[in-house]
Amino acid sequence: MKAVLMNSPGEPDVLAAADVPIPPLTDPSSVLVKLHAAGVNPIDTKVRKLNMYYPDKLPSILGCDGAGVVEAVGHSVTRVHPGDEVFFFNNGLGGSPGTYAEYTVVRQEYLALKPKNLSMLEAAAMPLAMITAWEALVNRGGMSKGRPALIHAGAGGVGHVAIQLARYLNAPVATTISSARKAEFVQSLGAELAINYTEQDFVEMALNWTDGLGVRLVMDTVGGETFCKSFAATRLYGRVVTLLSTTCDIRHTNTARLRNLTVGYVQMTAPLYFGIHRARVAQTRILEHGALLFGRNLLKIHISHVLPLEKAAEAHRLVETGHTIGKIVLQIA
Repeated sequence: MKAVLMNSPGEPDVLAAADVPIPPLTDPSSVLVKLHAAGVNPIDTKVRKLNMYYPDKLPSILGCDGAGVVEAVGHSVTRVHPGDEVFFFNNGLGGSPGTYAEYTVVRQEYLALKPKNLSMLEAAAMPLAMITAWEALVNRGGMSKGRPALIHAGAGGVGHVAIQLARYLNAPVATTISSARKAEFVQSLGAELAINYTEQDFVEMALNWTDGLGVRLVMDTVGGETFCKSFAATRLYGRVVTLLSTTCDIRHTNTARLRNLTVGYVQMTAPLYFGIHRARVAQTRILEHGALLFGRNLLKIHISHVLPLEKAAEAHRLVETGHTIGKIVLQIA
């Protein structure tokens, strides 16, 4: 089969197309999926640069998000059948082969059936973004009806799904963006307030929007100073959930302490890395719930770029600019 291999850690050019064997069904619960598309995520670029999870396993096939058709199944598989259209989050951290390939193997418990009204490209773009947004807003953030939220980088891959999920949960949303084009985009998704952080102080804007109280929940996808300043935009007993690891100075941490804030972290790849089967099944349930919402057109995925599989390096370059809207997807012939 055709695949894109990471031969060593480094810049995007370390990704190269190659011919490799089709992975075998080594487990009775495993499923061989013929891939039609693979989502490209920031975690892919970090693994490519640092190879921090499995440094002794090279070359490797990256890619966690995928969509395709069931080709063959192990003898104990009952959840799916050959010919079923599926999508999933699986592997791609540098250990087991990921989705930058024509075929991959996935355990049946980690597959979700693709909604008929979702294209393969859209389905491949959805898993990491949907799971991350759900875990951040619902599991860690405790989002509820009527309580205002601030979502950073709302035009990004995770951010634009999080805005829609928040609106589905009837929470008013403010979000940070960097251009008029992105402001128009996030407002079309339901954001009430688009804050251009290059021209406006998001703390001041969030406080004005909430009559000085601050938001109930902040979802941080940026880290650094953005995460630390978010404490001042959050109301007493509020929550700040981040996808990144950031150290704040005492001025910011005192703000969090004085306001009795709860700070949460989301690393949705943890169940995959640590092999926590129950947690991975729970993430599949999130995907299935997302499939229902996408199937009813309550959520939509925005794809800014579609590139052929062999252009994976170019996809990584686009992700690393930080300026794309929505998701980038590799189309697999």
